[in-house]
Amino acid sequence: MLTLEGATFRQGDFTLTADWTLERGTRVALIGPSGAGKSTLLQGIGGYIPAATGRVLWDGHDLALLSPGKRPVTMLFQDQNLFPHMSVADNIGLGLSPDLRLSAGDQTAVERSMARTGLDGLAKRRPADLSGGQQGRVALARALLRARPILMLDEPFSALGPGLKAEMLTLVAEVARETSATLLMVTHDPHDARALTPLMSLVANGTAARPEATGMLLDDPPPALRDYLG
Repeated sequence: MLTLEGATFRQGDFTLTADWTLERGTRVALIGPSGAGKSTLLQGIGGYIPAATGRVLWDGHDLALLSPGKRPVTMLFQDQNLFPHMSVADNIGLGLSPDLRLSAGDQTAVERSMARTGLDGLAKRRPADLSGGQQGRVALARALLRARPILMLDEPFSALGPGLKAEMLTLVAEVARETSATLLMVTHDPHDARALTPLMSLVANGTAARPEATGMLLDDPPPALRDYLG
């Protein structure tokens, strides 16, 4: 269970507040105007921004003392966070060991993760040799290998075409189901939210609102969401 207990996160003069709880395995879209704080919320949960007030808890445990790498979180960034000098296999293997000291069992797990995400035959390639969709699959394969209970997406597929983006998001949903992960997904596209996330949080006016049913929120949007959707 992920709990934002009266949590506020500050970046310069900007403050974002969130106060809600998600059951394990819940999938939530974060939608709202650019600059409203969607990425700030993810960074706060991930530990990249400390909570100015309140707490971030996972299964009742305060995450404040845990560094980003120790939190139960995998985050996919817009740039995929791949290391250009490393092979596909090594980029994925980082999900198991930062120093890439992998056992035979770990190597097998990397191979299975690559197969699961359609990367067979690409183990020795570098990120620059891959298409945008393939780079996204590498990031997903690493997330699948990490199997952290919270999976967060900060628009990692925004540069892809509609068809490929839909394919990648469907794969994300499958990975989340396989790992029973709680999924938080920043999106500007209500169609993506309808397709993949039963709940949605409107992030606007300094607040990440308590998640509500996606369909109901989009069918009868509050003024801030109506203004954003146009």
